[in-house]
Amino acid sequence: MNSTASALSDSTPGPALAPAPSAKEVERLSNLRNIGIMAHIDAGKTTVTERILFLTGRTYNIGEVHHGEATMDYLEDERKRGITITSAATQCEWRETTINLIDTPGHVDFTVEVERSLRVLDGAVAVFDGVAGVEAQSETVWRQADRYGVPRIALINKLDRQGADFDKAYESILHRLQCNAVRMQVPIGTEKDFSGVVDLITRKAWKFTEGDGPTIEEMSIPEDMLDLVEERRQELIEKVVEVDDALVDRFLEGDEISEDEIRAACRTATLLRHAVPVFCGSALQDKGVHALLDGVVDFLPSPLDKEILTGLDPKDETTEIQRQPDADEPMAALCFKTIADPNGDLTFLRIYSGTLKRGDQVWNPRTRRKERVGRLMFMHADKREAADEVRAGNICAVVGLKQAITGDTVCDLTQPILLESISFPEPVISMSIEPSSLADRDKLTDLLGRIQREDPSFRAVTDSETEEQVISGMGELHLEIITTRMGRDHGIEVKVGAPRVAYRQTLASEKDIEGKQIKQSGGSGQYAVVNIRFSPLPLDAEEPYEFVDSTKGGVVPDTYIPAVRKGVQESMNAGGKLGWPFVGIQAELHYGKHHDVDSSELAFQLAAERAFREAADGNFKLLEPVMRLNVQVPEEYIGDVIGDLNTRRVSIKEITMDGPLREIDGQVPIAEMFKYAGTLRGLTQGRGNFSMEPNGYQVVPVAVQENLVRDRMGE
Repeated sequence: MNSTASALSDSTPGPALAPAPSAKEVERLSNLRNIGIMAHIDAGKTTVTERILFLTGRTYNIGEVHHGEATMDYLEDERKRGITITSAATQCEWRETTINLIDTPGHVDFTVEVERSLRVLDGAVAVFDGVAGVEAQSETVWRQADRYGVPRIALINKLDRQGADFDKAYESILHRLQCNAVRMQVPIGTEKDFSGVVDLITRKAWKFTEGDGPTIEEMSIPEDMLDLVEERRQELIEKVVEVDDALVDRFLEGDEISEDEIRAACRTATLLRHAVPVFCGSALQDKGVHALLDGVVDFLPSPLDKEILTGLDPKDETTEIQRQPDADEPMAALCFKTIADPNGDLTFLRIYSGTLKRGDQVWNPRTRRKERVGRLMFMHADKREAADEVRAGNICAVVGLKQAITGDTVCDLTQPILLESISFPEPVISMSIEPSSLADRDKLTDLLGRIQREDPSFRAVTDSETEEQVISGMGELHLEIITTRMGRDHGIEVKVGAPRVAYRQTLASEKDIEGKQIKQSGGSGQYAVVNIRFSPLPLDAEEPYEFVDSTKGGVVPDTYIPAVRKGVQESMNAGGKLGWPFVGIQAELHYGKHHDVDSSELAFQLAAERAFREAADGNFKLLEPVMRLNVQVPEEYIGDVIGDLNTRRVSIKEITMDGPLREIDGQVPIAEMFKYAGTLRGLTQGRGNFSMEPNGYQVVPVAVQENLVRDRMGE
């Protein structure tokens, strides 16, 4: 066993640290948790959140998702469909600890909501269905949490359902998520007989009792579970003591490890993301949520447990600046969500350092402008609770920031800092829309701009050739909800065209091109020559465009290099004859010529644009977005479902048995999956389910490309 405990205090050498927070500030921050609830759709996230709000006294009635009464699902579409569409924030108290909680969507079309929430959260609760275990979107949100280094605990939910199996769901967490999951409890009873849990740290059994609200009573551990409890407890200890060499030695020597030592080791292991504590329950039946809340307080990080905040000096964007989570530090916050409103945009902020007060002026490094904070508030779903100030570590919302968008930093005027922004996936589906009434054309344009401010995964552009408004998003449901809200909430009825796939292009082969922009006929001329080697990058390249300057001897002066880079980028975005943007390209500028009088930035930009257009002419491959696909169907329909999938260019990875269901995992081009929900319902008499998530791009087969090009050019 290897010790990793020192990792909590180790940090990469960097700028000098700010003074440590005062003892009073340390106490305040220690009793603060910023967490998110994340999971696959229908795993029970919102139900868990509703129970948390009720248990903590934040609400006095339990809102049921299936009745359309959930507090956190406040949008009309959420209540009608019984799903979470937008992340919602609230605040509650448990064991003298303030919990800022964000309930996130589980549907893949709204994964951007998970992305921006995880960027600002310190910890997360992952909820899994006790029958299905790890599902497709469970893996997606898990990878998102990994990307942001978010420690998490897990709840295996719905253990009272027929077919629920705690150990099987636990094994799926171990194997499908490749994490060190640690059982903290053992359930008493299965399915409809699920009636309690045994806490493995304390060796205490708790029985869930009926009554006015969720209650628990201590009971004796059932005789037939004593050996299992001891076995599971030893397994827990073995997994968590790995973070402490001294505890490892004592464990191997057979010494008794105290409850406090186990709990401390478990906390350390969780903060290091070395372990994931796993709890069990049934939130709908008020079972197991008490222990989950204890786990949030005991094991998830406070702002003090996170790495020191590091940003850049906005003046040069290279010098690093560090800030402590301290109300007395200069203020620094990140905008992670915007709700457009005619009466003033509502901007959600995570305050990393300092104190933000109502009426303060703040600096936005992106816009290089000052803005004034109007109203300041804490959110409880769609309800606003006014505040005079918000201190470091908290999540709040403000009215008055007119220019701030998702990913922007707002900070102290005199001591500015630029924080890392948030990256979002590119849209994969487009469709044309037009207002039913010409009188609504201008109103539609304004509305689309507001929606884009709210939703970074949504795009709206005007086709330069057809003058159509084209909207793009993450899936059919995403765009369906947006167009529905246009009519219902804003009174703008729209006609919707057929869905379109967001194709991309890349180069088929390397080309070395000389691009020229020469106009010297008297007066101010234009002169630029660039020799650029264009090469395709691998499909999994991190960046869609790489620019390399390998010129020597000043053949292209340094002042013109950015113009060359920009010219290639703009030509790639224009998409050549087909209009689909180019990606996955390296442009190496290796030679060029300039004129002391007639050269300009514009001339070099135009020369670079011409060079790329020539390189791409007849030398392209189409790329199409592909989705990871998971289909669950009863055994008797498997043949018909696979037969249909084979007509959709599905690459089936594996077919497994999951209880009475067959589970098909594979990859499929999104172009082949429009209206698949209706097809699957018809093939399985409504008993089949499927889910998809974006999985990058792949090269379009030659025959399909020929048809696409023919159709595109015919337009």
